[in-house]
Amino acid sequence: MAAIKLGYAPTRRSIFSAPDAIKYRGLTADRLRELGIDFVDIDDINEEGLLYDDNDVKKIVAKFRKEGVDGIIFPHCNFGTEYVCARLAKEMNLPVMLWGPLDERPEPSGVRLRDTQCGLFATGKVFRRFRIPFTYVTNCRLNDPVFERGVRDFMAVCNVVKTFRHIRILQISTRPFDFWSTMCNEGELLEKFNIQLSPIPMTELTEEVKAAKAEGTKVKELLTYIHENMEVKIKENEVENVAALAVAMESLIDKYGCNAGAIQCWNALQTELGIMPCAANAILNEKGIPVVCETDIHGAVTALMVEAAGMGEKRSFFADWTIRHPDIENGELLQHCGPWPISVAKERPQLTYPLAFDHPGSLTAEAKHGDVTLCRFDGDNGEYSLLLGNAKGVDGPKGMGTYLWVEVDNIKRLEAKIVEGPYIHHCVGIHQNVVPVLYEACKYIGIKPDLYDPIEEDVKAYLRGE
Repeated sequence: MAAIKLGYAPTRRSIFSAPDAIKYRGLTADRLRELGIDFVDIDDINEEGLLYDDNDVKKIVAKFRKEGVDGIIFPHCNFGTEYVCARLAKEMNLPVMLWGPLDERPEPSGVRLRDTQCGLFATGKVFRRFRIPFTYVTNCRLNDPVFERGVRDFMAVCNVVKTFRHIRILQISTRPFDFWSTMCNEGELLEKFNIQLSPIPMTELTEEVKAAKAEGTKVKELLTYIHENMEVKIKENEVENVAALAVAMESLIDKYGCNAGAIQCWNALQTELGIMPCAANAILNEKGIPVVCETDIHGAVTALMVEAAGMGEKRSFFADWTIRHPDIENGELLQHCGPWPISVAKERPQLTYPLAFDHPGSLTAEAKHGDVTLCRFDGDNGEYSLLLGNAKGVDGPKGMGTYLWVEVDNIKRLEAKIVEGPYIHHCVGIHQNVVPVLYEACKYIGIKPDLYDPIEEDVKAYLRGE
């Protein structure tokens, strides 16, 4: 599970009940602790532990930065002081959650103590004036299920944003010549999103493979792992090359401070090592270190986003959209030579030969069925977006490599989206519904969410708490 820490900045306004605001500051904090949420409070900033004084903003910023918070929650414990919230949010430049506890029945005299909902309206408007993107969790009670769901989804959004803003990808050699579709604009990715590439030549990888074999310990451990978890159908010296390649790639990813990799999987590697890298990719993917094929940088970005949206609970899989299902109208085959993590498989994977190449080193296994999210970060001509939607695994003909037949609502609509772009034949899947989290995260990272089914109103309704 990813570790996310929230800044807790409960707010009030002077003309409403300060005692009630203090009461709800405490109740909300207690509820967050009950839910196991890691947060940093502002109890030491002033005697009330509430945000309402502009003079406190600098002290709160300093504390939140020192503690390394990943997002800020602004509980409106009464109406709230909207401009102070906006100044804090603007200074921190982190995802922010706007929420307030549902107001009680007015007193018999007609007095209202908090007017929380009204304050939320005001803060939302001021955030817009400051051009601060924010996540709104509906005005509700602390024990309402929608509160817990909203906080946990917000934490997943924070995890996507945190991950996206710190992407560094090990690029192992150039893209294969024939794959013009996987070209990317390295300078633009850096300028727009701070996505950094660490390019190395193929020879640096092969030298690292030799070093891994010479050292021996990690390769031997990985050989044991392979034989325990895979049905081996290739020669033992080839298995050793698979293990050494996995050790080498992980070592280089660590050396260059990267959190993912993209490899030119053919054909220079086969000349040097005599294997395909698919199974080695699968081993790292199982560790939560996405390594994608055909030097697809945008694919590596997608994999990082998807796993962050799922809070690291499950592994993603990098796939080709390949062919229509022969029997199901809206069915499609997701497949790749064999780089999917073994936890995705519904059967013991075979370590064998791929579909389209003569060299060993790929996995063959059908993936588990069930509901999946499919998405693709991509762009061209200076514009970037995230294609995303849902599908479900279905039965289909036996395949080679790692594969999953899926059914979507409308394959022709999806097909047109991919062909007309800016997408390509690659996507990333995960056995979780992370569509709402990714949709919400897009507002913070400056890309357009592009749903391949007309479900935007359903996603918005979910995020509203309906």
